[in-house]
Amino acid sequence: MAVYDYDIGIIGGGAAGLTVASGAAQLGAKTLLVEKEPALGGDCLHYGCVPSKTLIHSARVYHQIKHADRFGLPVVDVPPVDFSRIARRIQDVIAVIQRHDSEERFCRLGAKVVFGSVFFRDAHTVDLNGGRVSAKTWVVATGSSPAVPPIPGLAAVDFLTNRQIFSLETRPGSMIILGAGPIGIEMAQAFNRLGTKVTVVGRSGQILSREDRDMADAVQARLAAEGVSFYLGASVQRVSPDGARKCVRLQLDSGGNIDIRADALLVALGRRPNVEDLQLDAAGVTVEPVGIVVDPRLRTRQKHIFAAGDVNGGFQFTHAAGYEGGIVVSNAVLHLPRKVDYTWLPWCTYTDPELASIGMNERRARAAGIDCTVLTESFRANDRALTEGETDGRIKLILDKKEKPLGVQILGPRAGDLIAEWVVALNGGVKLSSLASAVHPYPTLAEINKRVAGNLFSPKIFSETVQKGLKLFFNLKGRACAPSPGDGPAES
Repeated sequence: MAVYDYDIGIIGGGAAGLTVASGAAQLGAKTLLVEKEPALGGDCLHYGCVPSKTLIHSARVYHQIKHADRFGLPVVDVPPVDFSRIARRIQDVIAVIQRHDSEERFCRLGAKVVFGSVFFRDAHTVDLNGGRVSAKTWVVATGSSPAVPPIPGLAAVDFLTNRQIFSLETRPGSMIILGAGPIGIEMAQAFNRLGTKVTVVGRSGQILSREDRDMADAVQARLAAEGVSFYLGASVQRVSPDGARKCVRLQLDSGGNIDIRADALLVALGRRPNVEDLQLDAAGVTVEPVGIVVDPRLRTRQKHIFAAGDVNGGFQFTHAAGYEGGIVVSNAVLHLPRKVDYTWLPWCTYTDPELASIGMNERRARAAGIDCTVLTESFRANDRALTEGETDGRIKLILDKKEKPLGVQILGPRAGDLIAEWVVALNGGVKLSSLASAVHPYPTLAEINKRVAGNLFSPKIFSETVQKGLKLFFNLKGRACAPSPGDGPAES
């Protein structure tokens, strides 16, 4: 029997790698965690979720101060933003969270942490900082990086990605964002609110192209109302310097070319897997352009080598990476044949209003040929949303022909938090009748979840057939008031 230095080795100290390292070490496996960056936490902590949401919140507060009169408060003359202070706050927040992802913490759990370069020598052995280390099982969790397409002239200008934008010392006066996905749209609204003139360029005719058109268009309408400009259905022909500014030539689907200029250029055109320099071919691991090829148990072609998180080309969310890390622990350490199931994986785009989803949206359901029904409820009918002046948006509940939930989308205030009730309900198989009858505190935004579920039952409970039956059996006398002509429908 072969003897290895470690039971399990993990390459990458982001969400997936940290989950595996923590679980494996606490279960008694001799665990090695390797990270090429000088600190643990991965892209999410240092260049992604944490800094972006910190920036978004600062921008939201600044926006509310500038529009204090909406809440019956005095109009405030707000000075321009000192972006260096925001950048310092971002680093302060990162530093606090970093303590939880420290080398010392993982050492206390029983995992050895090594910082440096690593590549495979064979299926069980890696070169780590010039020395050889072996493990019975390996996990590749190296994440992803911004994809930079071969746009003519792009390399000749000083452009930004998510790795640079949160450490800017000064706020750009204007910015072009290439990409209309979640990163591009979140940053567009945040920087626009902080005073930057933002233009978004998208290849698709819709922002947030994986979402339902009506929901995405509502987000775009909010951003446009706040001052963000859009060129959708546009392809970038070239980029060139224009003095201190950047010039981007676009070819429009509607015909013709146009040049746009700005002080800063943010490239947010997707992600690529971090597999370079790992020499995965030496380990017999198959890699495709989108990422490492894995089976439903997250095993590569070499069954003792796993790939979790962004690097396998699946869902590029921190919570998905953490979930996949748990799948790896089950298979690699506990030897329980557990497979991934993304049916009820939620996600959220943190614009204002937020857009959160779980399961199938309406477009995906109809594209799959599913006979579905869509129930909606507006935040304009939610009393808490009215009190907070946050009435834009709605919830959509997608049902199949048997009235079973296929998915939920929420566009509205704190949608990312509101979707959590559906995460529990859908994963736990909770009946819609249970959700509709559950007592929610008043007034809360979460009442919208109860209301949309109730919309399935109200037409049945309050139907003419039921009324006639009750009149017959209980001698009910019917209406006590007739509406005047032109009155709207009674609320349920």
